[in-house]
Amino acid sequence: MIGSMIGGAVGLDFSPMVPWWVIGTLAAVGFALVIYTALMRGRGGLWRSLALLVLLAALANPYLIAEDRDPRDDVAVLLLDESTSQSIDDRSVRASEITEDLMRRLDALGDLDVRTVTVGGGSGRAAGGRDGTRLFTALRDVLDDVPQGRLAGVIAVTDGQSHDRVEELGGRELGAPLHVILTGRKGERDRRLVIEHVPSFGVVGRTVTAKIRIEDADRTAAVPFSMSIDGVPRPDAVIRANQVVEIEIPIEHGGETIVEMMAGPGPDELTEKNNRAVLAINGVRDRLRVLLVSGAPHAGERTWRDLLKADPSVDLVHFTILRPPEKQDGTPVRELSLIAFPVRELFELKLDEFDLIIFDQYQRRGVLPRSYLRNIVEFVRNGGAFLEASGPPFASRLSLANTPLGEVLPAMPTGDIVEQPFRPATTPDGHRHPVTADLPGGPVLDADGAETAPPTWGRWFRQIEADVLRGVVLMEGAEGRPLLILDRFGEGRVAHLLTDQMWLWTRGFDGGGPQAEILRRTAHWLMREPDLEENDLRVRVKGDRIDVTRRSLDGELPDVTMTLPDGTELTLPLTRTGPGRGQASFTTDQVGLHGFTDGVLTKLAAVGALNPVEFSDVRTTGEWLGPLAQQTGGSVTWGAEEDTPSLRRVRAGRATSGRDWAGLVRNEDYIVTGVQTVPLLPGVLVLLLVIGGIIMAWRREAG
Repeated sequence: MIGSMIGGAVGLDFSPMVPWWVIGTLAAVGFALVIYTALMRGRGGLWRSLALLVLLAALANPYLIAEDRDPRDDVAVLLLDESTSQSIDDRSVRASEITEDLMRRLDALGDLDVRTVTVGGGSGRAAGGRDGTRLFTALRDVLDDVPQGRLAGVIAVTDGQSHDRVEELGGRELGAPLHVILTGRKGERDRRLVIEHVPSFGVVGRTVTAKIRIEDADRTAAVPFSMSIDGVPRPDAVIRANQVVEIEIPIEHGGETIVEMMAGPGPDELTEKNNRAVLAINGVRDRLRVLLVSGAPHAGERTWRDLLKADPSVDLVHFTILRPPEKQDGTPVRELSLIAFPVRELFELKLDEFDLIIFDQYQRRGVLPRSYLRNIVEFVRNGGAFLEASGPPFASRLSLANTPLGEVLPAMPTGDIVEQPFRPATTPDGHRHPVTADLPGGPVLDADGAETAPPTWGRWFRQIEADVLRGVVLMEGAEGRPLLILDRFGEGRVAHLLTDQMWLWTRGFDGGGPQAEILRRTAHWLMREPDLEENDLRVRVKGDRIDVTRRSLDGELPDVTMTLPDGTELTLPLTRTGPGRGQASFTTDQVGLHGFTDGVLTKLAAVGALNPVEFSDVRTTGEWLGPLAQQTGGSVTWGAEEDTPSLRRVRAGRATSGRDWAGLVRNEDYIVTGVQTVPLLPGVLVLLLVIGGIIMAWRREAG
């Protein structure tokens, strides 16, 4: 480049008419002749040399290039951290003041394209999401749209807490300084509760161990600690700060167990939000152990066995008494089963290891002493489950109702057996109970729960007549007699099926019916499956939407009161969606633990990240952005204690920061909008110069 002008530049270039090696060869030969002539003291050599130079220059074909250039403004990136941690200790106010000051100074520079990027702006989930504040990711995204040669610098207004790392830049070098202005104060202190480890699930009936640590600047502080499980407070404790402590958490039911932990506030708290942690531990049941005792072989015996064997979560122990004692063949009572019946081991030593005991058409035969039957009563009273599938023996004098087990059973036989065709039907309570509601082929109901069409199930032909003492009748048979009864006894549960004809559905007689589904639901209700609870308040979270479902056996659906994480209480009226079922939906803009109650039932649900990363550490720091600022020649300023640095434009290669100023590189980038070319040696001029040189040389020699 040999010159420049306003808005453009001029340069010299060549477009040779022949290859450069030809021009070089001609130049060498010509200059050799010129030197020879000079040595021989020939006259006119100078003019010949000039003619030769003009000819060689013409062959090189030089021309001038004039570029029209459009200067491009440099880009300055203003990275603003508006995450929720910026609301602590007036940081947001300070950040707004710093930002306004920077915008005025950037506008005063005049030749900058200022691009503002907001990180973690908004409220609720957006500000306190699972990923926290991601400054490097935001910076990478904006740099992808900025040409490398136009970046003047990056100014970040933040508390310095970034939950991603410099690796998110993908190896890209800024090529411009990063200036960081921190909105907090030096030496901030804050107490926080740290979850070191917590299992994601636990076995119902056992405990899980969570490891926690309370981090505090006072290394030996004694910190008050409280905990609640599913909203029920547990005894308070005192924990030594900065030590890992193991907390035992009992898992008492299937589904989510919500555990809320709280550490007492410290003397110099920035926020108490990170003194609190919420854990959601999913309760799962271990393989359920079921004891099935069949009193005698019958057509429906395999129905229970096949059902329980098909469930992979069930361990089944099944005994069948094959020979009745009335056969007078001298066989001892204890040898009436195919193998020795280990009555003492099952009903005394290991009874508590079972979750469910099923008696299928069992009657008093002397096989089980009364003391063992009393053990079953205590087993149910203390939380076990019992199911009686009654056949004709239940109506006889050998009925289980005449044993200690009669205390557990919800119905007593009248002594009559009804033998006539009938179609099983669900009762009004059965329409509302999840064990029998919405069964395949069941009755068609209107919005109020009244039947508009009967069930299409096949017929049965035998039913044991009994008087209901307590419990809920879910199905009825001939002439409205009770057929399936569920009851609670002490801490346990009882089911009573008053027929031995369910096997007809298994074989598809008269169209069959949902026998497998009824028996499966009954067994799982007995074993406390949460989805089969008849009086239940259930909350499901999908993103920021909350669906509240209330199931009521009596059909009453009171409004639900919801308590938001900030303490606000809202009333959610339920819309009836079926018999004994109501639902409400709500879209929340808050992250954290939401509480629900209808005055009787209480439920907790966590929305978003249980323990937001955003509040894991809220102390202002230059640990994450400082190294990159130093590497790029930038600066770190504590905005709460120092003035906002003045801004300067500096040329590439110069210092880009000082004690009270921050530099933005002047890149002088441009785009070429047009090009003009002007030949330096037009053909006519070359001809005149060559001929003139030859004439002058001839005259010199002739003179």
